[in-house]
Amino acid sequence: MTHLRINPSILSADFVNLQAELQRISTADAVHVDVMDNHFVPNLTLGLPIVRRIQEVSPLPLDVHLMIEDADRWAPQYAETGAASVTFHAEAAAAPVKLARELRSIGARAGMALRPASPAEPYLDLLGELDLLLIMTVEPGFGGQSFLDLTLPKIRRAADAIRGAGLPLVIQVDGGITEETILRAADAGATVFVAGSSVYGAEDAAAAIASLRAAAGSRAADGGHSGT
Repeated sequence: MTHLRINPSILSADFVNLQAELQRISTADAVHVDVMDNHFVPNLTLGLPIVRRIQEVSPLPLDVHLMIEDADRWAPQYAETGAASVTFHAEAAAAPVKLARELRSIGARAGMALRPASPAEPYLDLLGELDLLLIMTVEPGFGGQSFLDLTLPKIRRAADAIRGAGLPLVIQVDGGITEETILRAADAGATVFVAGSSVYGAEDAAAAIASLRAAAGSRAADGGHSGT
């Protein structure tokens, strides 16, 4: 069975006590770091100096998600912080293949993200240049939104294309992930799950992570990717 990963998003964390909040999720697989510039999305969050400092104190690898304009310029600088993976939006990259190769050359896994309304088909020929395909299951910009089921067919089509090409990249989903919605996302073919409020809103973050992992694992054990 493919290893399922839970990457809690610190967008839902207490930013005043961020180092302690990182320790709360130390049983997860990675820390999902949302970078927003108030241009590509209508919100402003963390910048390069803060991500660099998070990298220094985090107990887990950083999974950086750039919701910013001019990704071609900025993404390599985030990779240079030592982040394990850096994901840029296809809609914000002028030369996605060149950018993915540059990220990999620095030592980060290269990820590409798609908004809910962006089809996967124009990018399927690029998948061999990537390590991760992030399919947003909410409109990017704010935490606490509800999962959009309309993204499930896109996840399935992307998973079919990846499997058909024999590629090793994973599908990540981000937005509205709970014990209930993770079942549908895992069934569609996702294996990496970003969860914000469902982890940080829980009294016991470690227990919430374990419950999400168990829920996704139970779906995968049932066969997953049913096509229904």
